[in-house]
Amino acid sequence: MGFLGLENKTVLVMGVANRKSVAWFAAKTLEEVGAKVVYSVRSQARKESTTKLLDGKPVYICDVENVDEIENLANEVSRDHGTLHGIVHSIAFANYSEGFKPFHESKREDFLQATAISSFSLVEVARAFKPHLDTRASVVAISISSLTITAENYGYMSPVKAALDSSVRYLAKSFSKDSQVRFNTVNPGTLKTSASAGIPGYLESYLFSEKLTFRKESLHTQEIANAIAFLISDRSSGMNGASMVLDAGMGINYFDEEVIRLAMRPEGKGRSKNEE
Repeated sequence: MGFLGLENKTVLVMGVANRKSVAWFAAKTLEEVGAKVVYSVRSQARKESTTKLLDGKPVYICDVENVDEIENLANEVSRDHGTLHGIVHSIAFANYSEGFKPFHESKREDFLQATAISSFSLVEVARAFKPHLDTRASVVAISISSLTITAENYGYMSPVKAALDSSVRYLAKSFSKDSQVRFNTVNPGTLKTSASAGIPGYLESYLFSEKLTFRKESLHTQEIANAIAFLISDRSSGMNGASMVLDAGMGINYFDEEVIRLAMRPEGKGRSKNEE
C-alpha cells in the first residue's frame, strides 16, 4: 500500500470543466495513487464537452443550484458505488456579464447566486451525502489563498469564499457530533486556469503575484492536486476545519526587494508625488 493509503478508496470529484481545472488535476492525482474517482459535472453539455477527458469513467450530472439534483446525486452515487471515502468540491461561479463594478454596486441576485453555488452548495452536498460517507471520510473544498486581500478584479467572490471557509469550519464541528468525517479547504494563490482567464485584469494580477513569491514562480495546479490528495487521505487525520494555504510565499513577501524597486522607480507611473 502506498504512503497515502488511498488504494480502492472511492472519491467524488465535483467540478471538472476541462484539462486545466483544479478538479481534473485532483482527479488524475487521486487515480494515480489508486483511488476510484467518481465524477460530477454541472450539465449534460459539460458532460459532452468533457467526453474525451472522462471517457469510460463514471460521470454524473448535478447542477448544485438545484437541491433535488444534489439529493439525486447522493442517492445515485451511493447506489452505484457504495460508501464514499472522500469528496472534492471544486465549484465556483460569479456572474460578471456586466463587467466589474464597485463592491457596493453588487446586485443582490448575483451575490446570492454566487454564494449558493460557490459556498452553500458544500453544506447541501455534505448533508445529502452524510448517510453515504465512511465514518472517517474527508471532504475538501477549493478556496483562495487570502480572504483579507481586497482584489478589485475579483469582485464579490472574496467575501463569498470567506463564507466557504467559515462553512467548512462549521461543518467540521457539526459532523464531529456523530462521526470522524473531516472538512478542510485548500487555499491556492493565483493559478492559470480557464476560470481565472475570464477575470478582467487577471493576467496582470497573476504576473504581479508571481513576483511576490519567494521562488518567483506562481503555483502549479499539480501542487494543488497534491495537497488535495493528502487532505483526502488519512495521512492528514490531524487536520479538521483547517485552511491549507499554498501560495509559494506570496502572502508574506510584501517587502520583496524587486517588487519595491519596480513600484518606486522614478520613471513613468511609478513616481510618487514627492518625486515629481
